[in-house]
Amino acid sequence: MSSPTIIDIPKVAIATTYGRIIVELYSDRTPITVANFLEYVEDDFYDSTLFHRVIDNFIIQGGGFETGMVQKTTRAPIRNESAAGVRNERGTIAMARLPDNAHSATSQFFINTRNNEILDYASNTEHGIGYCAFGRVTDGMEIVERIEGVATSSRGDFQDVPLKDIVIERIEKLN
Repeated sequence: MSSPTIIDIPKVAIATTYGRIIVELYSDRTPITVANFLEYVEDDFYDSTLFHRVIDNFIIQGGGFETGMVQKTTRAPIRNESAAGVRNERGTIAMARLPDNAHSATSQFFINTRNNEILDYASNTEHGIGYCAFGRVTDGMEIVERIEGVATSSRGDFQDVPLKDIVIERIEKLN
């Protein structure tokens, strides 16, 4: 009799100026997305980037801008895996993308601060494909909530930018 297979669920720690957030990644359901995210992690791409978009009772978004809202150069976009069915529920991490291009996700991600059914996969159409959730916060949701509560304003062409920088100091793989 063989022993059951234990699935290694990758976990990362997101160290921020507000504290640490632990996230488990669903590599079994969204392998392209998780591999892409982990490649950015292994390349230290996220070090010193910002949570640059914060919308109360919706999301906190980061992973693409440095201080001063300077956008980082990314790799090519990946295929959207939202059809895998991981819902954009409170505490899930998902890939940000352009609203008019379902397959445009690169490095930016967001953490849902409430259940966001409007972001879920509904159909294989441009408006129905949704946003790919690929993991869940397992520890540090209080840090996400603190970030969610910061004051924001517009800065140049950007809206919902925190008045004080919220730095992603480092993201590291835990296992």
